[in-house]
Amino acid sequence: MSNDRNRTEMIKGRGAQMNTANRFLKHELVTEHIEGLDEELQLNKTTQYLNEFPRKIINEVKSPDLNFGFSMNPYQGCEHGCIYCYARNTHAYWGLSPGIDFETKILIKPEAPKLLEAELMKKSWQPAPIMLSGNTDCYQPAERKFKITRQLLEVALKFRNPVGMITKNKLILRDMDLLKQLAELNLVHVMISITSLDEDLRLNLEPRTATAKNRLEVVRTLIANGIPAGVMVAPIIPGLNSHEIPAIVEAAADAGALRAGMTMVRLNGDIGEIFTNWIHKAYPDKAEKVLNKIRAAHGGNLNDSHFGRRMKGDGVEAESIHQLFKNSVKRFFSGRSFPEYDFSLFKRPARNGQLDLFG
Repeated sequence: MSNDRNRTEMIKGRGAQMNTANRFLKHELVTEHIEGLDEELQLNKTTQYLNEFPRKIINEVKSPDLNFGFSMNPYQGCEHGCIYCYARNTHAYWGLSPGIDFETKILIKPEAPKLLEAELMKKSWQPAPIMLSGNTDCYQPAERKFKITRQLLEVALKFRNPVGMITKNKLILRDMDLLKQLAELNLVHVMISITSLDEDLRLNLEPRTATAKNRLEVVRTLIANGIPAGVMVAPIIPGLNSHEIPAIVEAAADAGALRAGMTMVRLNGDIGEIFTNWIHKAYPDKAEKVLNKIRAAHGGNLNDSHFGRRMKGDGVEAESIHQLFKNSVKRFFSGRSFPEYDFSLFKRPARNGQLDLFG
């Protein structure tokens, strides 16, 4: 897929091309030229790291759309800059914008490992898989500096508590030593997200992520080291990457992936405005066609908030995409699956430093 020739000049290295107004704030700070010049405000594109100190790190996930019950986010916001990311809206809770702020103002949780250990120590905790992550990528560029994800894996290994992981960053290979130990105990599943094999499209959709080639190499490396790995073809954007489904699934199978999953794009909250602004700049010739296809897959809207339907879509457009995915998986993934987690190994340190088996 080649760039549209009429592409509007874009902010390089970022997904969002704007900051939306924060719906939780009563007042908005604006800049006004006294000369009346109609110039665009230059947004701060430098990444900033801000400390956040939550009271807990394990989040219970009650959505029927997700196949995990708990998640933990070492960061809020994500420098990967994926334009479609459903987690963008969470930035508004901190008085920030889901737009460029989400990519440039990253909240760091330095006490996350201590919080995880404290929560796993509670007698009320029953061993269950915890997903890294739900609202961020745990291996985004910040992780190279802060190593919070690595520390969380160390705690999980210490307690023998299962973890699931999803990322699109090859930095995960840095933690191969921990992942191998977890895998030997059937305590880890890894999903690598691949949205497109087209490098031009990938660069526009996800400007600060690893190439699809590198992500497939991550899958090969994980599998070669005995770590269960699969691929998420996500999100599927009708008219933009939906035609790539068979090729991505085949490439994932060739890399040795044990599982393939998919989700439909949904432009919830402010993301509809952010995505619409982006696609008219990135692909002006096909913008309205893509937006109309997304609406067709969500009952005439860019977003569908109904549980059980919002991440699958509805109608003829969505059904044709799901059928294409099902046929591709049937063809290339027959007989493949993840090993079951082993919950029997969970144990927590006693107060005297001795390890007690869960029970």
